[in-house]
Amino acid sequence: MLRMLGPSDTLAVAGRIAKAALWVFTALAVVAATGMLLFAADGAEASTLVPMKPQDAAGGTLLLKSNANGETFAVPLLATDVEIRVSGMVARAAVRQRFRNPHADWYEGIYVFPLPENAAIDRLRMRIGDRLVEGEIRERQAAKVAYERAKQSGQRATLLEQERPNIFTSSVANIGPGEEIEVELEYQQRLRYEQARYSLRFPMVVGPRYIPGTPVTGMVGTGWAPGTDQVPDAPRITPPVLRPGADVVLNPGTLRVTLEAGVPLAAVESAYHPVRVRETSRSRREVVLEGETYASRDFELAWTVAPDRAPRVALFTERKGERHYGLLMVMPPAGERVSASLAREVILVIDTSGSMHGASIAQAKEALELAVLRLGPRDRFNVIEFNSTATMLFTDARAASPENTAIATRWIRALRAQGGTEMAAALNLALTGKESPDRVRQVVFLTDGAVGNEDALFRLIAARLGDSRLFTVGIGSAPNSYFMSKAAQAGRGTFTYIGKPDEVRHRMAELFAKLESPVLKNVRIEWPGGAQVESWPKRLPDLYLGEPVVVTAALARTDGEIVVSGTLGEAPWRAAVPVSAAAEGRGMGVLWARDKIAALMDSLRENASEPEVRTAVVDLALTHHLVTRYTSLVAVDRTPARPDAAALKAAALPTNLPEGWTYEAVFGELPRGATDARFNLLLGALLLLAATLVFGVRRRLAA
Repeated sequence: MLRMLGPSDTLAVAGRIAKAALWVFTALAVVAATGMLLFAADGAEASTLVPMKPQDAAGGTLLLKSNANGETFAVPLLATDVEIRVSGMVARAAVRQRFRNPHADWYEGIYVFPLPENAAIDRLRMRIGDRLVEGEIRERQAAKVAYERAKQSGQRATLLEQERPNIFTSSVANIGPGEEIEVELEYQQRLRYEQARYSLRFPMVVGPRYIPGTPVTGMVGTGWAPGTDQVPDAPRITPPVLRPGADVVLNPGTLRVTLEAGVPLAAVESAYHPVRVRETSRSRREVVLEGETYASRDFELAWTVAPDRAPRVALFTERKGERHYGLLMVMPPAGERVSASLAREVILVIDTSGSMHGASIAQAKEALELAVLRLGPRDRFNVIEFNSTATMLFTDARAASPENTAIATRWIRALRAQGGTEMAAALNLALTGKESPDRVRQVVFLTDGAVGNEDALFRLIAARLGDSRLFTVGIGSAPNSYFMSKAAQAGRGTFTYIGKPDEVRHRMAELFAKLESPVLKNVRIEWPGGAQVESWPKRLPDLYLGEPVVVTAALARTDGEIVVSGTLGEAPWRAAVPVSAAAEGRGMGVLWARDKIAALMDSLRENASEPEVRTAVVDLALTHHLVTRYTSLVAVDRTPARPDAAALKAAALPTNLPEGWTYEAVFGELPRGATDARFNLLLGALLLLAATLVFGVRRRLAA
């Protein structure tokens, strides 16, 4: 039986609703505030790097503020010297890190730093005064145990660990008062060749990474971000960052390149740093950085060879023990163009997260606008922006008509950089996983790649690529080149780097020349010896205008010829090189092992057995003396140095913010990564306000 509600009943129901709403709003407010505070607390180290006194800063004293009690303590100083020798298309680099302790206490210095994403590190040495200690390659855990034992025993020791293929950690234990310890590592690197130009990039700073996911415990590190279920090693890839404007500049360094091209050189240039270039012969140059450089942006050196000497086919071989190793580079025909038979669907994606604030977003917007204006009348297109969320301009791809491109241009010009870097959302929108037989589908992704969850994104690309091609464009002074190059590889596209505004027009024109030109498809290599040859990559990529196929191989024979074939447009294409015509190379075995290890690690994303992959990687790494995810280099000075009574302090050496980045846009008023802490703060404040209003209504109803 139903009955009518009277005034007292209405008041009771309203009270119960208000009470329930109060509890809900309060709970949500606490959750939002907790999320904000979590990033603030764990990220606090990013903003607590402070010089205490002008005289201390002038004297080189660097101090960190303790998160626990607000007190300050000094940290060791670091300087880096780099020497690179280039022979043909291979570079051999020696990186010397000088850890200096100007203080009265004993220190352990921990430094997170970048190297090229394809660097094969095979040597570590530690120098203390006149003594030189050679590093040993060991499984990672065994190397860590040896280092910790030496540290506790007062012995000087160095440990070199890989966090990502382009991020490493140097730990140096027991640096005595007033002492300097030099750590030298060496690596081999294959150079990039495109558009008749070689380029060498040396990254100098680890930019702050966006760390998505729910915080978890377990991983130990010195970074400003806690580990999460998506990025459990976040504490190891987020070193403390100096706030710009402080009286201290960090990580000074020198760099010298000895360039031996093997053929006459036409031009040598450094786009982002002033250099002195001395010509010692037609094929040789000595390049030195002008003055002392502080690590805040990547260094790039580029050179072109004389036009009539540009390589069409290059083969380098090396004998190491009983095996022969080779590196093969074959250029598709230059200057040949075939009209594309299919129209295109071009999806343009732009990163508008906080890390893109400043020069980066200006470059990206200009590049995006040029891309829209370059579209042809048969093309279809769409534009996607992403930060904490992803948004499409149109609900689906539209014809590249004057009206639609004008709408896109206005939309692009209004974009602003803010929020987090939820790249997965953008990839889900851009990659449909479908086949498009009537169109060539090309996705152009403009970003600085400042993410920590690379593996998850690579899996997403593999799952949703379909027959699309993914072209990445790295923006800014220090993009995450590992993510950018590997994403392009997984997407069967190419990677383009734009480091400063006046490069945008030229680099985007080069990229669109590739997009508008036929690719060399169905690429195959026939080796002498057939199945006895192990070459990498196993799956050869499509080839684009001005870019070569580069393959490393363990050769069974050194006679016969290597044949490369494919389809250019609708016509067959073929090139051959006799093995006997190979030039002598050095380090080909290391490069081959590095490529095989990379392929093994990639197989983990395809559900390969982790124990089997680990065993194979460790065997290769120990044979070729390489640092990997599973192996590290450790050097221990056997003589104890630190007295038993002397305490050892640990300090994470901070880094500079990449040039052109805006600190507040990355970390916000409360320290964070490229996370969206201010959104959480606003949400928490709004919900608390709502809870207060509901509570007020409830009191008035009860009165």
